[in-house]
Amino acid sequence: MAAEVHFSPPEIPEPTLLENVLRYGLFFGAIFQLLCVLAIILPVSKSPEADSVGSESKTLEAVKKPKASSAAQLSKKAKKEGKKRR
Repeated sequence: MAAEVHFSPPEIPEPTLLENVLRYGLFFGAIFQLLCVLAIILPVSKSPEADSVGSESKTLEAVKKPKASSAAQLSKKAKKEGKKRR
């Protein structure tokens, strides 16, 4: 009745190289996904230099395009839509 019970820890094999690569790959993949989600959620303010360069190129494009051609394109589109409805 007074028998000794000897408990030994279970034998767990060491993880292989493939298992380690898989574990850490999944870990870094999860961190990357969290960073991507945070980048979408949190707004990032743009530097003033980028805004001024972008606005300069837009104003140059607006000066180059004549307004008459855009009006002509709109009238052509209206005529085509009218023909389609017939």
